[in-house]
Amino acid sequence: MPPSINEKRIREIIIVYYSRQDVRKTMFEFSKNRECVPSYMMKSFGKRPDAFQYESDIFEHVKRGATSFHCSEEIWKDPLEISTELSQKEFDELRIGWDLLLDIDSPYLEYSKIYADLLIKTLKFHGIKNLGIKFSGSKGFHIIIPWKAFPKEIYGQQTKDMFPEWPRLICEYLTDIIQPKLADKIFEEQSLKDLAKKTGQKEEELLITECLGCNRPAVKKELVDWFCSFCKTEIQRIRKKKGIPKCPNENCRKDLIEKSSKEIYSCEFCNINSEKNSEMFAKTREKTEKLIEADLILVSPRHLFRMPYSLHEKTALASIVLNQDKILEFQIQDAKPFKAEIKNFYPDAVENEAKELLLQTLDWKEQKNKQETHKRRIKNEIAPKIQSKDFKQIQIQNPSEDLFPPCIKILLKGVKQDGRKRALFLLINFFKSLGISINEIEKKITEWNKKNYNPLKQGYIQSQLTWYQKNPTRLPPNCDKPNYRELNICKPDQLCRQIKNPLNYAVKTYFRKK
Repeated sequence: MPPSINEKRIREIIIVYYSRQDVRKTMFEFSKNRECVPSYMMKSFGKRPDAFQYESDIFEHVKRGATSFHCSEEIWKDPLEISTELSQKEFDELRIGWDLLLDIDSPYLEYSKIYADLLIKTLKFHGIKNLGIKFSGSKGFHIIIPWKAFPKEIYGQQTKDMFPEWPRLICEYLTDIIQPKLADKIFEEQSLKDLAKKTGQKEEELLITECLGCNRPAVKKELVDWFCSFCKTEIQRIRKKKGIPKCPNENCRKDLIEKSSKEIYSCEFCNINSEKNSEMFAKTREKTEKLIEADLILVSPRHLFRMPYSLHEKTALASIVLNQDKILEFQIQDAKPFKAEIKNFYPDAVENEAKELLLQTLDWKEQKNKQETHKRRIKNEIAPKIQSKDFKQIQIQNPSEDLFPPCIKILLKGVKQDGRKRALFLLINFFKSLGISINEIEKKITEWNKKNYNPLKQGYIQSQLTWYQKNPTRLPPNCDKPNYRELNICKPDQLCRQIKNPLNYAVKTYFRKK
C-alpha cells in the first residue's frame, strides 16, 4: 500500500528535524533511567524494554524509520532489566520512583488550553510551583511533576511502590475539582452560539432534553400515525422496528400505510412521553460538558507518553515545551518542528512540595469511600423502606419550614421570572418525599402560586398533583442539577455543602433538633 500524503510529509522532515543536536541532547537527558521506545508511524513500536545508552541511539532509530519516541513515567534502576516475568515485589525493587504525568486530552485545542490553565492554578493552590508543561503534538498537553516533589513515605507506605495506584488517585482527585469548573469557564467567554460554531454543530444539538420528574436524559423516539386503506382503521404508535405493522383489526390484518411521523421524547423511568406530557420535558445545556470534556488520562503500569520534542505522526508537529504562564497564548504554529525553541521540561523540584497534594488526595479518597458506604447503606436499608408500605415509619411528622434548605425557602417566596413549572415539580417532589399529605401539599402549593409573578392555572396544578399522587414517590433533583441555578435559588449554607439532595437537608436538620 503506497504511503499517504501525511506519511510522506513526516518522512521528509524526520531526518532533518532529528539531525538537530539540541533536540537529540534534550531528549537524551530526559530519557535517563526511563524505558524509551521508538514508534514507526504509530503502526508499530520498537521492542520492550528498551533505553537510550548514547545520544546517537536516537538518530540510529530514525535511520531505521522511527518517527517518534515514547518514554515511561516510572524511573528505574536499569530499564533493560524490566521483564513481564517479574513479580510485583521485583518490580517495586527495580523502580526508583515515578513522575506524575497529567495527560490532558480534548477534541478541541482551545478547551485543552483552558483545562491546562485551570489545572496549573489548582496545582499551585496545592503548593506546587515547579512543574513542566508541553504540547502533546496534537490537541492536548502534558504536565509533569517530578518524583523529587513527592514524599518518599506516607502513612508508613513507600511512595515509589504505589504506582499506578496513587498517580491514578491524584488524576481522579484533580478531575473531580476541575471538571465542574470547565464548562462555567468556557461559558464565561463563549455563548452557546459560539460553542456551536466552534464545534461545527447546531445549537439544538448541544442541548439535551431531560425529564423534569426524575432529571434523567430523555430518549428521542419517533411517533407514527398509521392508516389502513381497507378497513379505514387509524392508529398511533411509537416506532419500535423498521418493519411495517399489521392492521390491529383481526378481520383485516393488512399492512398499514404510514401517514405521518414526528419526533417525541420519552422517559422510560417515569413511563411518560412528551406527546402526552409536554410540560414534563425541558432542554438544558448541562450535558454540553461532554462536548468540551478534557479529562486526565489515567495511568497504568509501564505507561508510556510522548517524549518532549518528539514529533507527532498525525500532525507533523513537535511536542514542544511551554511556559506555564503562557499556556493560553499558545498557537498551533508555535509547534512547527523547525521553529521549536528548546526549553527544560523537567524542572528541579523542591523536596516534598507535592506532599500536600498527595495527602489531600488520600483524604479525598477516604471521604469518598465513606460516602460510597453510606450510599450502599441507603440503597440496601433505607430505600426499600421508602418503596414499601412502611414508608410512613421514616416520614417526618408535620415538618416545619425551619427544616427546609435555603433553596426551598427562597422558592416558597414565589417565582419572580420564568421557571414556574420547574419550581412546581421541585416543590411537589420535595413535599411528597417528606411525607406531607396530598391535601397539605395542595394548600402549600396554592399559597405559593399566589406569590408568583404570574400564577399558574389552578387546573394545571391540580392535574400535576393528581399525577404525582398516582405515581411512586421520587426524590427532588440533586443539588448539582441545573434546576436550582436556573431558578437562581441556590444559596448554600454550611449544611448544604455536606449534602447532595434538599431532602437530606431536611432529614439531617430534623434529627439534629430531635
